[in-house]
Amino acid sequence: MRVAVTGSTGRLGRALVAALEDAPFTGPLGPIAWTRAEFDLDDPRPGPLLARDRPEVVIHTAAWTDVDACARDPETARRRNGDATGVLAEACAAAGTDLVVVSTNEVFDGRRADGRGYGPADPTDPINPYGASKLLGEERARAAFAGGAAGRAQPRAQLGIVRTAWLYGPPGNDFPSKLLAAADRSIAAGEPLRAVVDELGSPTYAADLAEAIVELVGSGDVAGTHHVVNTGVASRADWARELVRLTGLPVTIEEVPAATWPRASTPPRWAVLEPTPLPGGEPLRPWQSALADYLPTLLRSRVVAR
Repeated sequence: MRVAVTGSTGRLGRALVAALEDAPFTGPLGPIAWTRAEFDLDDPRPGPLLARDRPEVVIHTAAWTDVDACARDPETARRRNGDATGVLAEACAAAGTDLVVVSTNEVFDGRRADGRGYGPADPTDPINPYGASKLLGEERARAAFAGGAAGRAQPRAQLGIVRTAWLYGPPGNDFPSKLLAAADRSIAAGEPLRAVVDELGSPTYAADLAEAIVELVGSGDVAGTHHVVNTGVASRADWARELVRLTGLPVTIEEVPAATWPRASTPPRWAVLEPTPLPGGEPLRPWQSALADYLPTLLRSRVVAR
């Protein structure tokens, strides 16, 4: 199976390329990595790439994920996350190429109060431009695979939407990395580490998400909307507390409200997704176990940064 990955140098893209290299169904040539130079969200031209590489599946991870920047420039967010996804979907549908679009929990408003994670059938209602732009990408992709304006979708082409939440992992500059840097500053100042208590979500390790997407692609049935996250629920403060426990850093956690740090974007307060079944029947591991596996990489990057 020939599998192409957009955004192949990003956090999820590089994890996917690594996972696909180990997958038996990609063959000796491995995955096809499409970098930004080849698939640019500001000037998407998938037709020549599809003709050149002839993938059977495209996994679309490329996105503008700076949620605060998206809030400051919603038109660019719409173009990069919505329109570019639509252009890719139309090309894939016309070529009979399966497409997996990676989306986000931020397509939901986060106002759910019953303690349950959002499922694929729950109504979407984004409250920030990033979520709105990603939802537009989902809608454009579904329209393309339903026939779209061109009406050229091939019968065998499948569309999968994979929503995830609170993604972290190499190459750093993620929430755990920022937590460690903040902990170092707090220790130096003799102060507690302040962490938000009223935002809750599903911390998800990029390597685990990549393996799950590879499992989905390998099953030959990517169709539908899939919620793929590490299991369990955590606040930002819970995440910080677990990281401090794993590292043994001498700092206490002070829980604070999200309003402590005003932001351009308004994140959903309840960012929890209910995992959908994977082909193998096993859910992803708990978020605490995934964070523990990431710890050696995280600590190495911390030493280099110093």
